[in-house]
Amino acid sequence: MADQPSAPETRTRPRRRWGVGRVVVLVLGVLAALLALGFLGGGGTLLWIDQTQRDAEDFLTTDPERFSSDGYAILSDSIDIDEDVPDWLLSEDVVGSVRVRAEAEGGGEVFLGLGPTDDVRDYLDGVEHSVVRDLHYDPFRADYRQVSGGAPRAPPGDETFWTEQASGPGEQTLTWDPEQGDWSLVLMNADGSAGVAADVSAGAEANFLLWLAIVLLVLGVLLLLAAGLLIFLAVRPAGPGAGEPAPTEPGFAAGVAPAGPGPYPVAVRGDLDPDVGRWLWLLKWLLVIPHVVVLVFLWLAFSVLWLVAFFAILFTGRYPRGIFDFNVGVIRWTWRVLFYSYWGLGTDRYPPFTLDSVPDYPADFGVEYPEQLSRGLVLVKWWLLAIPHYAVVAVLVGWWNWGPAPWWGDEHGGWGWGGSAGLVGLLVFFAGVALLFTARYPRGIFDLVVGLDRWALRVAAYASLLRDEYPPFRLDQGPREPVAELPPPQPSEPPPPAA
Repeated sequence: MADQPSAPETRTRPRRRWGVGRVVVLVLGVLAALLALGFLGGGGTLLWIDQTQRDAEDFLTTDPERFSSDGYAILSDSIDIDEDVPDWLLSEDVVGSVRVRAEAEGGGEVFLGLGPTDDVRDYLDGVEHSVVRDLHYDPFRADYRQVSGGAPRAPPGDETFWTEQASGPGEQTLTWDPEQGDWSLVLMNADGSAGVAADVSAGAEANFLLWLAIVLLVLGVLLLLAAGLLIFLAVRPAGPGAGEPAPTEPGFAAGVAPAGPGPYPVAVRGDLDPDVGRWLWLLKWLLVIPHVVVLVFLWLAFSVLWLVAFFAILFTGRYPRGIFDFNVGVIRWTWRVLFYSYWGLGTDRYPPFTLDSVPDYPADFGVEYPEQLSRGLVLVKWWLLAIPHYAVVAVLVGWWNWGPAPWWGDEHGGWGWGGSAGLVGLLVFFAGVALLFTARYPRGIFDLVVGLDRWALRVAAYASLLRDEYPPFRLDQGPREPVAELPPPQPSEPPPPAA
């Protein structure tokens, strides 16, 4: 009797499940990495400023900006240096000197004076002047609070209370070593006349910048090392004999890719629950808040690990398996929450808090692990090649963005949220209204919604570098459904016996 062909050998691999502890370690590692990048970026910026932006006299100086007033003086806000500020912090080795320069418009004589706030206010009491309330940059603009009154009792140079002063034609320079007290800076015409206009720049030695930069860089390096250790502990593969043999992602033959033309290797399942209630969908925005809080941290980790995977693929052509499982799990978790809420309303069963597949839940997501990925394609597929799909997905499921938005900001432009709910949002709203009045979810709308969601999730998997195959422009799962389709949900308890 001829030997029967043996079944294809399937490969198993040790798998570590994504338990709560492992996820927490990964999130902590990602947060430490982000904090480390902030420290490194801040330290590098301060080091660049300290080493490249000083003038010939070793001051860090702003560009001259125009200050003007129809009154007799321009007064700064009070400079309050509390008595609790230690003397060493005000020393030359830390803060150093502060410098203000001013040049009157048209070459006239200008006066700069710094004095105790009480004495300055007494001098300007009953004098028409302007108080600088706020400064705006790019473009520069000064906001003033106008104080009515008359002329000063005498030219400013005749007063004796000034701690530091400078006056005369051309550019005048006032240099001050900060000390404890309450101080005010005044800009006037040297003769005390009305109509003050001058170009003013401010600078400081800020000798502490170099040391602050070094501290930030050292902290950044230490945090980065700690973050790398935490992330490694979370995503490292199981050792020999550890864990459990892991099935391939739901819907794919274990360890074996389908031969020949077949389905797209990203499977999305959404099964309509016949028991969806009439009104619960009105409250799901509130019920999903715990999931949203968790997903914020998971997507934060996802973003950092996406970058790690990017370089891993670029240099090795492989997606690290631990990171792959985590990123697929984040999308799977997100899809379950979306299916429960306003991308589907397909079930009233509360989504489980897990990255792993839950066979008896009516929504699932799976991606076949690629043994090899293109090292060149990773440079362009997630932004350039995906542009046509991004345009379609923006219409299908909408988009949201935070950025400059003059149409909803204040009179100077402003920033804010803007976007669109997309076709899915509109269809789900119609389905919710139908549920409210008929207790039925129109099947045609449901199938279209899940198809649109499936399209968006395939694009998300492609942009996440999980596969190299270009996403198809279609709503269905694709041909050869027994291979690509995720398994139907399993009943959580056996059905009652027939009568």
